[in-house]
Formats: sequence, structure tokens, C-alpha cells
Amino acid sequence: MNKEQQHYLLDLAKKSILHGLQTGKPLAVDVAALPPELQAPAATFVTLHKQGELRGCIGMLQATRPLAEDIADNAFAAAFRDYRFPPLTADEFEQLDIHLSILTPPEPIAFRSEADLIAQLRPGVDGLIIEEGARRGTFLPSVWEQLPDARQFLRHLKQKAGLPADYWSDTVRVSRYQAEGIG
Repeated sequence: MNKEQQHYLLDLAKKSILHGLQTGKPLAVDVAALPPELQAPAATFVTLHKQGELRGCIGMLQATRPLAEDIADNAFAAAFRDYRFPPLTADEFEQLDIHLSILTPPEPIAFRSEADLIAQLRPGVDGLIIEEGARRGTFLPSVWEQLPDARQFLRHLKQKAGLPADYWSDTVRVSRYQAEGIG
């Protein structure tokens, strides 16, 4: 993304949240009027922070809709539908820091053991998806800032997926992706 496109996407996220405060709905995007880069399908996450603390984070791991539409919908969802937080209020809006992540397609990681998986992780680069049965969790690459140790990163990710931190099984599946950060 060039700087102009990055600015447009950040502004779009803000406008979708404001629209949500006013109407209770995400901002509709006229995708056909946008450049091809913003029309292309993309998987994105929108992360909201208020005074340095997480205030919402919602996204998609697979590209199912145009980039601009995904940003607008995920911004609205991060503000109003993240089950960990009450819906955003108008008073909070001016305190928000908005960060966008545009994800590459996930790629499965082949590993023989938990130690082998940990040895393959690239702190600060890889976002991870862990799956075990019906349980699934992901951490964006930016989470490495809070959890720089690969072993701790994986332990916390297992807990996010609803698994014990020390859980391991030969049926665990892990994929990696990277993210272009904006904001």
C-alpha cells in the first residue's frame, strides 16, 4: 500500500466507527469507485487501543471480501462487537488509536514436535493460527511486542484458543501469516 492508500484505509476505519456511533451500522463502501488495490479481496484485522490498552480487535483470516469493505466492517465490529468489551461510546472515540493489519494468506507449518514448531517461529514476523479440533486462536505479528519469547507466545496462543498453556497433541495444526501494519 502506498501512503495515500494507507491514509484512505485509516480514514475509512474512523468513518465506519463514527457511522456506527450514529447509526448502529458499519459504513457502506462503494467499492466500484475505488482503485483496484482497494477492491482486491483481502483478510484484515482492525485493532483499537485506548490510552495504550486494547479496546477491541476483530478481523478475518481468509480474504472473502474487498479490502476496503473488510476494513470498514472490521472497524465497526472492533468498536461495537468485540465480546471482550462493551460497545464503544462517543466519549471514547477521540481517545482511540486505530491500527490496521492486512494479512498474507496463511501457510501451514510442518513440524515434528512442539520444540520443532517453536524453533521455526519468527518473532516479530509471524502471525500464528493454532487449531485443535473445534478450537482455534490467532495472534497477529504485533503481539510479539508483548510476548517476545516464542515459547510464551505459543503458550498464550493456546490459552486464547481455549486450550491449556501446556497442551500438546500430534493433531495440533499451526499456520503462519505475515501482516502489513498501518497506523
